[in-house]
Amino acid sequence: MKRQGARYPVSDHCDGQRFFNPGAVERESHLRRLLRWKLAAAPARWAAPPADATFAPPPACVAPGTTAISFINHATFLIRLPGGVVLTDPMFSQRCSPLAWTGPKRVRPPGIALADLPRPDVVLVSHNHYDHMDLPGLRELQQRHAPRFVTLLGNAPRLRGVGIEATELDWWETVAVGKLRLTATPARHFAARSPFDRNRSLWGGCMIEQAGGRVLFAGDSGAGPHWGDIRARLGAPDVALLPIGAYEPRWFMAPVHVNPEEAVAAHIALGAQHSVGMHFGTFQLADEAIDAPLLALEAARAAAGVADESFVVHGFGETRPYGLGAVGGPA
Repeated sequence: MKRQGARYPVSDHCDGQRFFNPGAVERESHLRRLLRWKLAAAPARWAAPPADATFAPPPACVAPGTTAISFINHATFLIRLPGGVVLTDPMFSQRCSPLAWTGPKRVRPPGIALADLPRPDVVLVSHNHYDHMDLPGLRELQQRHAPRFVTLLGNAPRLRGVGIEATELDWWETVAVGKLRLTATPARHFAARSPFDRNRSLWGGCMIEQAGGRVLFAGDSGAGPHWGDIRARLGAPDVALLPIGAYEPRWFMAPVHVNPEEAVAAHIALGAQHSVGMHFGTFQLADEAIDAPLLALEAARAAAGVADESFVVHGFGETRPYGLGAVGGPA
């Protein structure tokens, strides 16, 4: 419900003008905490990674009851379902920065070039951070394919500025695109593209459903009870795409980025049949080493008794098939 003068509906995560994480209390401004981190940061040195393996291109179709999921880089996946193709947070620029000459620079090329992508039916944009809302890449996707764009509240005006009309969703709102059903899901994060627009737009993930099968794209998120809420309201996902990187130092990153141990806990809370790691090995956004997320994920799986094949990491450009409809509906 909108109050008079409010830009957005007032809810447990919005005061009508700005968004927030339910139950979270900020005891220090984000800018002050950011400066404190940068002044004391001791990031591991990211050596250039070895050349990535070459993988077969994504399939042109999939059998009923299956999905083919291709990891491109960072939080960018190509998800082919029997009812359509979804591209998540497409990131193809050399830097995730407002400036072309400075800011985090990619350490490896996308596993699939933008020019080689099949046409997506839907492009999801989870929030406005530069490593997730890559405006040059989004503009090129619009010019090449004119897909349907779906995002969270407050992001459409910025996309409109590069010629893209997008459907905005609040948490738990749903839109149908052909045979696909897309529901925006909560996350614990924040939004900003400058010092002046913090939390003026919403962040989140998306449950993609078709014919009883479910794939969750989590977006960026810290730990919290929302994983259980997603399972209770929408059902356990057959596949959950979960972040595992950009998590150190914990005193700064924990509210907005899970570490691998917390990602495994999210996998369990969601009741996911399979999970796939993302948000690692592309841009150095935090202090941990380039291979730390993969090593920590291996240790976290073992500690939680999660089978190796239940929570995996794809190679950059690698496509793997997964079954759909193997898990139950909402509790």
